[in-house]
Amino acid sequence: MSQEQQRGPETGDGGAEREYRAGFVSFVGRPNVGKSTLTNALVGEKIAITSPKPQTTRRAIRGIAHRESGQLIIVDTPGLHRPRTLLGERLNALVEATLGDVDVIGFCIPANEKLGPGDRFINERLNDFPRAKKVAVLTKVDEASKSEIIDQLTRLGELREWDAVVPISSVTREQLDVLADVLLELMPVSPPLYEAEQTTDEGEDDRIAELIREAALDGVRDELPHSLAATVEDREEREDGLLEIYANLYVERDSQKGIVIGHRGSRLRDVGERARKEIEVLLGRRVYLSLRVKVLKEWQRDPKALGKLGFN
Repeated sequence: MSQEQQRGPETGDGGAEREYRAGFVSFVGRPNVGKSTLTNALVGEKIAITSPKPQTTRRAIRGIAHRESGQLIIVDTPGLHRPRTLLGERLNALVEATLGDVDVIGFCIPANEKLGPGDRFINERLNDFPRAKKVAVLTKVDEASKSEIIDQLTRLGELREWDAVVPISSVTREQLDVLADVLLELMPVSPPLYEAEQTTDEGEDDRIAELIREAALDGVRDELPHSLAATVEDREEREDGLLEIYANLYVERDSQKGIVIGHRGSRLRDVGERARKEIEVLLGRRVYLSLRVKVLKEWQRDPKALGKLGFN
């Protein structure tokens, strides 16, 4: 279902009800500029996994931020990049379909790093999505000096005419409410699109698999993150109230399997322990997590393997 199909008709004959706004925003930017961290901060809980590794986000994940004046549906997408595999091509197609349908695109630029070729590439691509309003989001202001912030704001102003420019910090929550208000003002008048208690439309198994992959990404070599995938295979309720979760981590080569498992299984145990703690927070209950590492040869380039892992 597209964003336009999901949105209901505008409501009311004037008055306060017509002022309620709801719509879709997607944050773009090169890797490690804080897109997923910003999504989680606005929603108020962990919806998207975070990692300094490129292409951490692999699906269009919707997080719902509720405010008195409206709803922001934040679509966290993979980053725009030059694809090298079939997976990369599918991720780019997903991003382009999403950005062509949202109401606002937020272009994230760190306050403490100079603009580079990747930033300029993404800025040029924004022209391909004329329907969406464009907001520049200056992230990580808590890590920058006042002069760095001013210089970066000047550079942003030279890129294009923005509908708004907002400096923020997801860590200290500086100006997050300001950003939410600015984004909502750019959204159409609309009834709520999700129930008040809903924060995402992601299924539990998908969220669990992402938490496992997040734990596995920590500390691995640069070439390995792209080859990692995770799936939940089974869940069983025990009589003592413990939930057993059986999951697989997939890699592309036998040598990668050894890296993920580690010496005598030490690394896999560490991954499982950190993932289990995050899963228990998500589910609000005790969990037993069983992890197996499997080799799925060159899965990033294999249409059948991509389908098996959910990248249709």
